[in-house]
Amino acid sequence: MTPPKASHSPEKISEIAQKQVERLKNVDLDALILYDVQEEAERVDHERPYPYLPTIDPAIYGDKYLRQVEVPKIIYRCVGNDTRASFADWIKTDESEDRFSVYVGASSSKQEVKLNLPDAYKLSKQLNSNLNFGGVVIPERHIKKNDEHIRVVEKINNGCNFFITQATYNVEASKNLLSDLYYYYTNKGFEMVPILFNLAPCGTAKTLQFMKWLGISIPGWLENELKYSNDILDKSIQLSQKIFEELFEFGLEKGIPIGCSIESVSTTKLEIEASIQLAKDVKAFLDKKLLSLESR
Repeated sequence: MTPPKASHSPEKISEIAQKQVERLKNVDLDALILYDVQEEAERVDHERPYPYLPTIDPAIYGDKYLRQVEVPKIIYRCVGNDTRASFADWIKTDESEDRFSVYVGASSSKQEVKLNLPDAYKLSKQLNSNLNFGGVVIPERHIKKNDEHIRVVEKINNGCNFFITQATYNVEASKNLLSDLYYYYTNKGFEMVPILFNLAPCGTAKTLQFMKWLGISIPGWLENELKYSNDILDKSIQLSQKIFEELFEFGLEKGIPIGCSIESVSTTKLEIEASIQLAKDVKAFLDKKLLSLESR
């Protein structure tokens, strides 16, 4: 989830956090991902469908407001906003505790940054062995450049222990990436690291527009299924679960450790509740699948 707006009062932030705690208390989560949001204005020329509003620091939000959610917090960190000194200070916070993070680089080559990803990886390895960090993987980028698997391998070599994708609607792009990554990496005698495919329900035409603005690849046939369905939200939940099940089965055949993260890119109540329901549905699928495997 994304932390509340930075402009909110402490009382309003506490109120939002309590609602989120209530929503999550009956969901059997392994971890909670908290995003660090960038404006991304340089990435595309089109106007952003939803305005960019700065949010409070995800690490502060998780530690101060979401203590009742007693699972590990995976904190996204846009490292380009940090200097070497400020990032080093952040890395060394709570050195004795296990921490988890995903490091995010510039949203485009036009964005000016104070710290790049390779330097962030090096600092992290040097300064805190208890901070497990992961990276972002974008299967859709593999369609155009056919080198996303090389990027993943470079990030693994730099210390990334896991990866999380952006919202997944293009199953073909995701399977192409997994296949290329698997054969490239395992042919060299290495084991694959976990990849979490992000699932995000879409409840309105505006949310669909926002997803496309974010760079999420939505095949034409699937976009039509959503736009012309009687219930776009219900349809997107069905399609998202089918996509994950197909990717999970594909990974299972090859021994690729695959999981998923689930979010709502919208702040509407219906779409947030749909993401909670999708989490429960996916968890039920995984439990059933793993039970079946154990009984073999």
